[in-house]
Amino acid sequence: MMQKPATPPAPVSLFALYKLFFVVGICSFGGGLTAWFHREIVLVRHWMTDDEFFSGYSLAQVLPGVNSTNMAVYIGQHLRGAIGSATALAALLTGPFFVVIAAAVTYNRLVELPGFAAATAGIATAAVRMIFRMGMTSADRSLRHLLSVIVLIATFVAIGIMQWPLVPVLAVLAPLSIAACWRRAGDKTETPAP
Repeated sequence: MMQKPATPPAPVSLFALYKLFFVVGICSFGGGLTAWFHREIVLVRHWMTDDEFFSGYSLAQVLPGVNSTNMAVYIGQHLRGAIGSATALAALLTGPFFVVIAAAVTYNRLVELPGFAAATAGIATAAVRMIFRMGMTSADRSLRHLLSVIVLIATFVAIGIMQWPLVPVLAVLAPLSIAACWRRAGDKTETPAP
């Protein structure tokens, strides 16, 4: 008996995409957006897999520009193409645009509010925690392969400790990392002979 092929999931609506990115953009302070994207898009809504998300995250890190806007463009493109990219980016920037204008006008009054500094410190702490969690999720997959661990440690030592320039370090280590992933992917696709 032939099995029916699985029905592809319905595409994400532009309204749902706009709403999510607008809420993330308006509610986030001082970073942590990419971790929030991961939570909402991979863990809560299941619009992407971890592999799809982290592929885009890697790309967003090396492209020029702000990581969060790069991720918005990537996620929008992945889910709905060019119109999805434009929708996600516009939604991400709409709320903060007006908030920053309003904050600039009322800044002197905001800093005088009791608890304002504590509230912003608490928000920053939550953002750091989200980034740490996303980093642990990403590292969990990398730590399963020896070459990935070696590249991870070499990158940390070269950039974090030795303070070597990013571009030359990536020029050496990125091809090694890509070759290792390519080899692992090739091993997975090989089927044993009958």
